Amino acid sequence: MSLPFETVSQFAGLGLTLVAGWFFGMASAPGGRKWRELYEEESVDLANYRHQAESDLKDANRRVRDLEAENAKLVAAAATAPVAVAAAAKAEEPAGGGWRGWFGWGRDNLSRIKGIDEAREKRLNELGIKTYREIEKMTAEDEAALEQRLEMEKGGIAAGHWREQAALLRAGNEDEHAKKFG
Repeated sequence: MSLPFETVSQFAGLGLTLVAGWFFGMASAPGGRKWRELYEEESVDLANYRHQAESDLKDANRRVRDLEAENAKLVAAAATAPVAVAAAAKAEEPAGGGWRGWFGWGRDNLSRIKGIDEAREKRLNELGIKTYREIEKMTAEDEAALEQRLEMEKGGIAAGHWREQAALLRAGNEDEHAKKFG
C-alpha cells in the first residue's frame, strides 16, 4: 500500500495548502469582522497619537521661542553691564569666523602681548577672552572690570597698551609690534 504523500516536497505542499486554507477561512468567516474592528480601533488610536504628537511639538516649539526671547533679553542685559567682559567678548565675532572649533582651535596666542604671560593667558581664556579681537574691542569699563578679575593694578591694561598690541597682532603687523613693544 502506498501513501498519497511520500516526498518532503509533497508534505511541504500539503502544509502550505492547509495554512493558505486556514487564512482564507479566517478572512471569509463571520469572525473576520472582529479583525476589521481591531484594525479600525488601531487606526483611530494611531490618529489620536499623531494628533497628540503634533500638539506636543507645537507646545515645544512655543517653549523654544519663549526661551530664545528670554535668552536674547539676558544677553542684551549682560552686554550693557560693565562687568560682563566675557559675555561681550563672546558676542563679538572672532577673527576668522564665528566658531572657534574643537579643542580651542581658533584661539590667538595672547602671551605675545607684552604684559600677558602664560598664566594670565590661561586665566583670560577661562574668562572667555581668547582672541586679539576681543582684547582690541574692550572698552575702558571692560578693562577696569578685567583688571579687577585678574587682580591687576588699576590702569595696568591701558598702561601696557594691550588694545593697541592686539590690533597690531590681529592685523599681522608683526614688525611694527616688535618695534613698538619688543
